[in-house]
Amino acid sequence: MKKFIVFFLSFFMLKSFGQNSIDVPKAFEKTIPPKAWSVEWDKLHSSKNEFKVSIIDKKLEVSKYKESKICEIKTPDGKFVGINFAEWAGKLLFVPAESENKVFTIKDGDIKFIFSYKDKLYFIEGISVMHNSPGALYEIDTSGAAISYKKILDFDDVPKAFTIYQNQIFVAGYKNFYIINNLKKEVIFENTFWSSLDPNSIVAFNYENVFVGIRGGIVKLNLNKKSIKFYSLKQV
Repeated sequence: MKKFIVFFLSFFMLKSFGQNSIDVPKAFEKTIPPKAWSVEWDKLHSSKNEFKVSIIDKKLEVSKYKESKICEIKTPDGKFVGINFAEWAGKLLFVPAESENKVFTIKDGDIKFIFSYKDKLYFIEGISVMHNSPGALYEIDTSGAAISYKKILDFDDVPKAFTIYQNQIFVAGYKNFYIINNLKKEVIFENTFWSSLDPNSIVAFNYENVFVGIRGGIVKLNLNKKSIKFYSLKQV
């Protein structure tokens, strides 16, 4: 009986704490997040290193980020293609499956992401000078004779990175972090130190281990405690 109790307690502690322990690659070290626009922040802003976060074999992987100007999603009838060559040149296009030479422009704008969510299609637009908006979430409607879209919500700053975790949309903006639940926006972190450090990717292991790739390092967010930790590349 005593051995069983010891085993049970050990198992409980492992399940309770071990699953929340995510190892950060040894090339990075925990650093006090610099204040935006400070000397320490400027070193990050001037860095040529931009880091992307991903999950591989249930582990956090960090790699050099390579920017892509095009995103797309396929449907049975064709594919939607988003182009983000800045607000004046970006577009949302539709390429029909039966005739790839026939391309339709659905919307002009800086199209950052196209994705499926709860059996519907959405896209996130970045900064839009013409509409005086830092960005917005739209729903695509393919039920009619022509493809249309409608705005769901506006962002308070430019959306830079996104992921979906447990039916919630996480968005890292120019300086804020949002959770979109049932298509309603909540600002979790506001005016963060990563202003102008260009978030490029998000991964979520759980609510206590959400990582964001930025210029100069990676950020760990605890959504339960609403805390931020920063890991910079170790100096050689």
